[in-house]
Amino acid sequence: MIPIISIVGTSDCGKTTLIEKLLKIFNEKNLRVATIKHDVHGFDVDKEGKDTHRHKQAGAYAVIISSPWKYALISDVEKELTLDQLVFKLATDVDLILTEGFKSANKPKIEIFRKGHTDKLLCKNDPTLIGVATDDFDNPELKGVKNIFDLNKPEEIADFLIEHYVEKKKRKIAITVDGKPVHMKDFVADIVSSTISSMIKALKGCENAKEILIKMKDE
Repeated sequence: MIPIISIVGTSDCGKTTLIEKLLKIFNEKNLRVATIKHDVHGFDVDKEGKDTHRHKQAGAYAVIISSPWKYALISDVEKELTLDQLVFKLATDVDLILTEGFKSANKPKIEIFRKGHTDKLLCKNDPTLIGVATDDFDNPELKGVKNIFDLNKPEEIADFLIEHYVEKKKRKIAITVDGKPVHMKDFVADIVSSTISSMIKALKGCENAKEILIKMKDE
């Protein structure tokens, strides 16, 4: 499964800046990283007057714009998608997914705690908090935090994530079709595993599934 790490913190604490620095480091290490941004205020990437905007205004439920270099999907939703649902839609060939925000999601997270910016950790009692990036090392609010990183040394955070998440042992998955085992390359196995896991964990009561067994038969 593609590892997901959330970078969280109060508004204007430097989440985007840290992610930019981490992306530069990961790129230098030839790692492919995708990002997901949470915006509680809403957003609009479609500019008025553009063809895609006209499609949307005319009633299209979803619009894809494509070029030789990239593509983008613009789609309506009835309610805000969960992080797992977004990851399922993203499902691509990446080594790591960094999210900006999503502090309420049940994913490993690193909180930014800047001197003079805030005096309380947002996720101090959250079991998914794996560390704090700070420039205020002597603040008593950090007492009990397992991993404390220097906010101005993003390479420390990158190395930690690579060691504990990117290179973490992959989930085992076995598929048989008509009684015969199907052999898959690591990338394909990871995509199949991530897709099935995200779909199942989006179901009520299955959020913490450890083992998933599916049997399908055409009648």
